[in-house]
Amino acid sequence: MDIDERLEQVVVMGAAGKMGRGISWLLAREMARRMRDPARRGRTHRLTLVDVREEGLTDLLGYIEAQATRHAARTIETLRPRYRGRAGVETDEQVVRCFVADVLSVVRTTADGRQARGARLVFEAVPEAERLKIETLRHLNEWCPAETFFLSNTSSIPIQVLDREADLGGRIVGFHFYNPPAVQELVELITARETRPDLIETAREIGRRLGKRLVPARDIAGFIGNGHFMREVLHALQAAADLRDRFDESEAIYALNRVSQEGLVRPMGIFQLVDYVGIDVACSILRVMGRHIPGETFQADLLQRMVSRQLVGGQHADGSQRDGFFRYAGRLAVSIYAPERQEYVSLGTLGRVDRALGPLAEVAWKEVLDDPERGRRLREHFARLASADTLGARLTTAYLRASRRIGRQLVADGVAESPEDVDTVLKSGFHHLYGPFDEIA
Repeated sequence: MDIDERLEQVVVMGAAGKMGRGISWLLAREMARRMRDPARRGRTHRLTLVDVREEGLTDLLGYIEAQATRHAARTIETLRPRYRGRAGVETDEQVVRCFVADVLSVVRTTADGRQARGARLVFEAVPEAERLKIETLRHLNEWCPAETFFLSNTSSIPIQVLDREADLGGRIVGFHFYNPPAVQELVELITARETRPDLIETAREIGRRLGKRLVPARDIAGFIGNGHFMREVLHALQAAADLRDRFDESEAIYALNRVSQEGLVRPMGIFQLVDYVGIDVACSILRVMGRHIPGETFQADLLQRMVSRQLVGGQHADGSQRDGFFRYAGRLAVSIYAPERQEYVSLGTLGRVDRALGPLAEVAWKEVLDDPERGRRLREHFARLASADTLGARLTTAYLRASRRIGRQLVADGVAESPEDVDTVLKSGFHHLYGPFDEIA
């Protein structure tokens, strides 16, 4: 079965979730495009979107319609030749409506997973919980044809484990989109020893058609992205703990968040990033890594305490940030959680931490993002910090060394094929201005 045949019957499991809906839109767009291909005209194209939350499926259809409308407006020059000449299609507005109608025509939603019968490709995007993914894949294996290929959006669980436990016989590959899938170009492609070569080629071609940049990762829990990110989280937690003779817990977390954002010139601090991912999701990833990577500890007591108090972060349906380590007004952090007092305190009350850290950045991430002199400015920034004898400078330098050490470990362990792949994942997936192997300090 070739890829064009497989793309006629596709299922997304967990379609209404944060990742699933972006994956659903990308597939709907591609299937609508193929539906108008003269070589495929008359063929049935069906994208079945499955989620146990029926109210989420209603929101999902609205999301896909809105994405299709915006996409059509942006790409109207490309769409005109496809639709002009059809009866009644004369204006750009009509072209947009026709494209949106095509996208929605390939989609059907259901809360019944058994509707996956007949699927030739299944994208699994249920929450990052090992038992849930295994049970979901087991059911799909029972319901779907023996030739069905499975692409899992897992960000940490070894593919060989999912393959073995769900008895898929090498018909599963890791296809880890980055959030949000509709925008982020990066996908980590994770293959196990048993993964079928024709599935690997199919996955590569799907990545190309969806406009993604694929980076290969070895099948070791956490892969490249979370392998680096989670170890950085552990470094930040330990560095914050080491400051407890000087600051209380919330102040120490605030200090490391500032260091990792301003000192390292990143789009957000490490604990804001944990909030964005979801503190509960981070805990789940750490458990997976602890279970499958021997000889290394992945314990994060503070994260567990936050989850026990139901402060888990993540995003609301409108994209605004839920409270976690920080409380947010929209996406702007305005206060920080003080575990000792079990309440949020205004960031404006943390002036003594700012004074203790000293000056951190003369450049900001957004300021140098598109600057052709970015490399020079970053080198000058880190040179200034290296020569400064302030708490913030010392914490930044130690953090940068830890990031580089983690990157070298990922290459030495064979998780990444090359230093360039580590740098690509962090720059493309996390929007860092530089990778652990770039010469900036």
